[in-house]
Amino acid sequence: MVATASPGFWHAKRVLLTGHTGFKGGWTALWLARMGAKVTGIALPPNTHPSLFEKLGLASLVESHFRDIRDREALARLVRAVKPEIVIHMAAQPLVRASYREPVETFATNIMGTAHLLDAMRGLAEPRAIVMVTTDKVYHNLECPFPYREEDALGGYDPYSASKGASEIVIASYRDAFLRAEGKAIASARAGNVIGGGDWSGDRLIPDAVRAWLSGKPLEIRRPQAIRPWQHVLEPVNAYLVLAERLWADTSLAGAYNFGPNTHEAATVRAVIERARAGFPKAEVIYGDGTAGPHEAGWLALETALARTKLGILPRWGIAESVARTMAWYKAEAEGQSALALCDADLAAFTEAA
Repeated sequence: MVATASPGFWHAKRVLLTGHTGFKGGWTALWLARMGAKVTGIALPPNTHPSLFEKLGLASLVESHFRDIRDREALARLVRAVKPEIVIHMAAQPLVRASYREPVETFATNIMGTAHLLDAMRGLAEPRAIVMVTTDKVYHNLECPFPYREEDALGGYDPYSASKGASEIVIASYRDAFLRAEGKAIASARAGNVIGGGDWSGDRLIPDAVRAWLSGKPLEIRRPQAIRPWQHVLEPVNAYLVLAERLWADTSLAGAYNFGPNTHEAATVRAVIERARAGFPKAEVIYGDGTAGPHEAGWLALETALARTKLGILPRWGIAESVARTMAWYKAEAEGQSALALCDADLAAFTEAA
């Protein structure tokens, strides 16, 4: 059976979730709340309008604190007050192109923000399980047609990827130098290229497409041949939750894990967009030649055998179903259906597919 987050495990658990006002964080907060967890969220206020945080009414489902993880003292005070049993860290500057515009801010948030959170947990009796979410872009990308494994070299051309690769080193250092000896199990979770309803960020493929097509404008694609391991948002969120459960039961599982689709499901940007436009008969797309904009990796895929064998985590929805569900979500929400009801429906379908 494919591993799925267990409501019985999470019920009444004190969970500290950073980044709960973001896309993946919003889905994670909702799932935890539906399982009865006592969730405390730490994040900046939502930076998109609309936002999933507001659409889901998460302020009434979790205890929400607007804090900047670059503020070391304020973050430490809050961590001590919450006394979390489990920590899931998602807060980040998550966009590649934004990192070119604001590299110092990206490094400060993604590297030092991570260090601040880890340091705040030193010396505390709890948490027992800590999941640090990074990205699939942490690897030194050689643009070669093979999937990256957890032991491959870290790196990063753009500031976002570099900051996340560096955060992996920070995570490993705190695990080895401090937290393991305190009985805390810490793991990094490497996943990305996530799609699903409720993402309204700029410079992301599906949100950009939805905005363009709902307004009757053509979508411009810079690099149609770029290959990525696309996955529905519930896939990595489930992986993070299962990982936390496994760490709770067995601290020897601490380490780094890739989460993503089966290797053969990695697809080009063009293939994803052609699937997405099927639900928008009048959708127009202008494909570029790959030369516009700053450097971005052309090929990326992950080997997920470690997650499969050690954690029992396997992908549930392939690229076709993931894109179809994502576009159906946006169309239904634009037609007036409740974002909360749509998310609950996808969550029910995902868990029933286990």
